[in-house]
Amino acid sequence: MRWILPLFSLFFLACQHPNAQSELALKIPNERPYTIELIFDQVQNPWGMDWLPDGSMLVTEKSGILYKVKDGKADEISGLPEVFNWGQGGLLDVAVHPNFSENNWVFLTLSSPAGEGQGGNTALIRGELNENRLESVEVLYKASPNVPEGQHFGSRITFDGKGHVLFSIGDRFHRDEFPQDLEVDGGKIYRLNEDGSIPKDNPFYNSINAKKAIYSYGHRNPQGLTIHPETGLIWAHEHGPRGGDELNIIEPGLNYGWPIITYGINYNGTIITEQTQREGMEQPKYYWVPSIAPCGMAFVTGNRYPGWRNQLLVGSLKFAYIEMLEFEGNKVIGRQKIAENIGRVRNVKMGPDDMIYVGIEGEGVVRLTPQ
Repeated sequence: MRWILPLFSLFFLACQHPNAQSELALKIPNERPYTIELIFDQVQNPWGMDWLPDGSMLVTEKSGILYKVKDGKADEISGLPEVFNWGQGGLLDVAVHPNFSENNWVFLTLSSPAGEGQGGNTALIRGELNENRLESVEVLYKASPNVPEGQHFGSRITFDGKGHVLFSIGDRFHRDEFPQDLEVDGGKIYRLNEDGSIPKDNPFYNSINAKKAIYSYGHRNPQGLTIHPETGLIWAHEHGPRGGDELNIIEPGLNYGWPIITYGINYNGTIITEQTQREGMEQPKYYWVPSIAPCGMAFVTGNRYPGWRNQLLVGSLKFAYIEMLEFEGNKVIGRQKIAENIGRVRNVKMGPDDMIYVGIEGEGVVRLTPQ
């Protein structure tokens, strides 16, 4: 009879709040309108990628290497700080500043052992990329406290086009301590000015004892963060536990509920909480039950993929495919599986050529080239 509780739990958690969505059928196209082309295979865990103005692609290897790739040649970038390569931690995302041609700035997130306490936590750094060396490296933000666990570092980076950089940090496997506490880091999305200072209009800037860089809180492990190319809205997704992966629009000062509300359950089938909603906590725009383990996300730009423009691509670590969410306004109205059986998708991003690039664990970086 041990199966009764997990089965009941999944049934209970599938009951939707009126503002939440789930249970949309996953469509599988009859044929692919693209071919899958291998671009770079010298990386085992391509966590993050972005492009320089000359077309070179920067790719992070989780173990602590930053590559610059162009015309089939890969160079290692020197000058990176020490990386706490443990569990899910390591060298994580990379983002080239929109005005790189003027400032040479490259932003990176990584798990860092710097600071007090054993273990590590997520840091956002910025450096000037000159040829194949990162120089004038600054730590713009270092989460604290350090903890020894190897789970839930986050972390994605995006620019909002208004002079700010946003980044995410997971709850570091301390769900009952960090996500709901504004005095400590973890389980949050942060916003800084691009020079590393804290915007005075951040929601908790004037709150006593709160971390002033916090933009939203109550997150579990956000590994997708991007800006809609037309509306400018901030979108994020995060890993749930067993079920309950979430897709959210991020707004300043809002609480996204983890772990007080969730559509997921513990990995052993027991209930985390009986609440899927509470006043003052946001409902997701979409959630997945069962979990797909989302990682990486991008809105489709350009017209190379007919009918896909402004639809959202989400990588699935668990099921080895890319999911495309179809929208009507801000409402998810459809799901489509693309690039099925491609491998564990660590990242998906639009290139400057308006083509889809995918980082796959154990394989490298591939491109979906339209036929």
